[in-house]
Amino acid sequence: MALAMCENALMREYYFAERGICYRTNEFQTGRQTLVWIHGLSGSASAWFPYERIFEKYNLLTFDLRGHGKSGRPKHYEDYGLKECADDVYELLEHLHIDTCIIVSHSFGTLIALEFENTYKRKVSALVLLSPTSFLYQIRLHKFVRIAVRAVISICRILPFRTMRRGRVDYSIFSYTGDWDLRRIVRDIYNTTVHSYIYCLSQMYAKSYDEDWKRISAPTLIMHGISDGYVPVQNSVRLANEIPQSELVLLKGANHIIVLNNIAEVSENIERFLTSTRS
Repeated sequence: MALAMCENALMREYYFAERGICYRTNEFQTGRQTLVWIHGLSGSASAWFPYERIFEKYNLLTFDLRGHGKSGRPKHYEDYGLKECADDVYELLEHLHIDTCIIVSHSFGTLIALEFENTYKRKVSALVLLSPTSFLYQIRLHKFVRIAVRAVISICRILPFRTMRRGRVDYSIFSYTGDWDLRRIVRDIYNTTVHSYIYCLSQMYAKSYDEDWKRISAPTLIMHGISDGYVPVQNSVRLANEIPQSELVLLKGANHIIVLNNIAEVSENIERFLTSTRS
């Protein structure tokens, strides 16, 4: 299936030059809830193409994070901080005159959603966290990964950096993708570029965000695959206890890539959650 066939014809694509962000929206209508979708590490807005159809009765905003998809690729490591990514979201919302929204985020994107909610609370009416990367400092291999990533960053700093924007991965060719599917991982990293990938990956291990989760005040839906091979499911169980107004949904037989593999279940639970927030 071609990538174009997966797109919603009602969506239009734009480039926000001020922040170097490529984004997509449908026709915004007064009185509808606005959903802002933040993809994960090395992904792009194409991960949300099926959801653009399912949720077309809402105002939709999908976009490529800096260093991803069709968005710009800043040259320096410092440009990839969570604050910079959250500020991209804020400036994009201001540009589109969006006062409040519901943020749907996946994996690495949940850290950006966390930073955004903690910084711009008045903008967020609710949160959906899919496979959240929470409490990474509690994972056994955390220290090893953190050291390894820092070593690779040192190498990346001296290698030539390509700022050329690329495109988006056609995820329709991955009917069911495993957490460690090398075909998808290689294609994602190639599309994102090694520099952008490593610079963003390092943000997950830059510090402990454990206390930041407790500061979330918006109603929150947490969804996690029981067979997640990246982040243990018990981390989301703990997260649900840390966030005051939260609901936890565990998906049986699901891994970390629930956005691609469990579209029906994810969509049904998001819709139910959105209905409850309206109530």
